[in-house]
Amino acid sequence: MAVVRARIAGGAHVSAAPAHGGAVPRFVALGVAAVGTMAATAMLLGMPTASVAAGAGSLVAALVVCTVGMHRTHPHARLGAANVVTLVRLTIVGLLLSILLAGGAHATAGHATTIVALGVVALCLDGVDGRLARRQGLASRFGAAFDMEVDSAFALVLSVLAAFGPAGPLALVLGLPRYVFGVAELLAPWLNAPLAPRFSRKAVCVVQLIALIALQLPFLPPWAALTLVALAAGLVAWSFGLDIARLSRSRQGLPATRAR
Repeated sequence: MAVVRARIAGGAHVSAAPAHGGAVPRFVALGVAAVGTMAATAMLLGMPTASVAAGAGSLVAALVVCTVGMHRTHPHARLGAANVVTLVRLTIVGLLLSILLAGGAHATAGHATTIVALGVVALCLDGVDGRLARRQGLASRFGAAFDMEVDSAFALVLSVLAAFGPAGPLALVLGLPRYVFGVAELLAPWLNAPLAPRFSRKAVCVVQLIALIALQLPFLPPWAALTLVALAAGLVAWSFGLDIARLSRSRQGLPATRAR
């Protein structure tokens, strides 16, 4: 998982030459099935045609980008179970987006149970893909980037959904860190350097996503929701600050502190 930070040095996902064999065609075929499954599920949930089409279109656009990335940075002939799991999570994000586009606060309140259930499934699947990639020997740069971007999109959509709940717009601070950091990388390229794996980074990711799922509960008192946002945002800020400090030390040629 990589909502907080994803360019990890020495991790399971490694640099790679372009894909060979049937990995890309299999990914495309599964992507088509994913779009159909997402659209059918959204319609069964009673989503209006416009929101289903928008969600499906967004999913198609994401899959096109992913297919290009896989062709360039996935060196294996096999697709791998890890990428299939990540694709399932991306499909869930597309379904959540359809619910969001169906009518904002009204749609969110009417499907709170569905949103929480989908969020829990996606969260449980998060982390599985990395272990599968290592076990199957199918780690790649594509896998790392795919996992990171799905996590980031998942957090963003959940934060917008949560903004219609008891936490209000402040919930957005839990969905924007990845994108704010991406802008910072453009302004300060040294932030783009790799980082050593850190357990606390992964733990903060879990807390961040759990908080976002909990914020979907309509019966959560406002004070509890705001407290949850503040605590989770504080942990995210601490984790980002730790990484930035280590990147700064590395830029200055100073020894890095021990990762935890």
